[in-house]
Amino acid sequence: MIDVIGVLLDSVKSIHYYLPQDLSLKKGQTVIVDTDHGIQIGNTITSIYQEKKENLVLPLRKVIRIANSEDLAKSSKLKSESDEALKVAKKYVKELDLDMNFVDAYYTFEKTQLFFSFVADNRVDFRELAKKLAQRYKTRIELRQIGVRDKAKRVGGLGPCGLFLCCHTFLTDFNSVSINMAKNQFLALNPSKINGVCGRLLCCLNYENETYDSLKEGLPQVGMVMKKDVGVGKVISVNIFNRTYQIDFGNKGIIEYCVEE
Repeated sequence: MIDVIGVLLDSVKSIHYYLPQDLSLKKGQTVIVDTDHGIQIGNTITSIYQEKKENLVLPLRKVIRIANSEDLAKSSKLKSESDEALKVAKKYVKELDLDMNFVDAYYTFEKTQLFFSFVADNRVDFRELAKKLAQRYKTRIELRQIGVRDKAKRVGGLGPCGLFLCCHTFLTDFNSVSINMAKNQFLALNPSKINGVCGRLLCCLNYENETYDSLKEGLPQVGMVMKKDVGVGKVISVNIFNRTYQIDFGNKGIIEYCVEE
C-alpha cells in the first residue's frame, strides 16, 4: 500500500494519480504536477489515501507543490493564449482546406509545447498546418487526432439521463461496451436510446451488465423447448427479477413457472 492522491489535469480533463510527498494535500486544491509532457496544473479530486501497488501504473510521478497566486495567474493567462491559438488553428484549417475539427488546445505550464486535439473521419496530412503553427508560436507543436468518445470526455455535456456525462465527470478509462450488453438487459436496440451524445454505445450499459448475468443464472432462455408434466412447450418470456418464466404449450395454454432456489 502506498499513499496517493488523484489529480484532474486541466489540460486533458483526465485523472492521474500522484505521490503527495510530504505535502499537506486535501481534496479541492490546485496543484502543480510533473507529467509526461512537462509541468502542468490540476486539481485534487481526492484526499490522500492508500492504494494497492497492483492497482496503479508505476512508477508514479510526484506533486511538485500547491499552486500559489502566481501559478494561478499564469494558468489563467495560458488558458487565454491557448484559446486564441485554437482560433488561429481553425482559421488555418479553412485556408488549407483540411478535413479536421479542432476540439481544444493547451500550453504546457512552462510553455515549452503547444498541443492541439482534433477529430477527423480519416487520417489527415497536417504537416503544412503544423509548420504554419510552429512559425507563428515559436514552440514545439503537437497535433493529436482523438476519437469521438475522447471528444465527449473533454467537451462534456448532458446524457439522456439528464446528468452530466460520466466520461466527463468521473470515468478515467473507456471500458469496452458491446451491443450484446444492450440485448442482455432487454433494451430496445434503437440507436437513439442506447447511444450517447458521442454516437457510440452508452458507457452506462456496462454498469449493470454483470448483475443481469447473475440474475439470469438458473433461468431458461426465450425460445428454449422444455418438457414439463403437461407436455413439451416453448419458453416465450422470462422475468429475471421475479425469477419466473412462461411456457407456451399450444392447445394446453401458457403456464408460468417459478425457479426453485
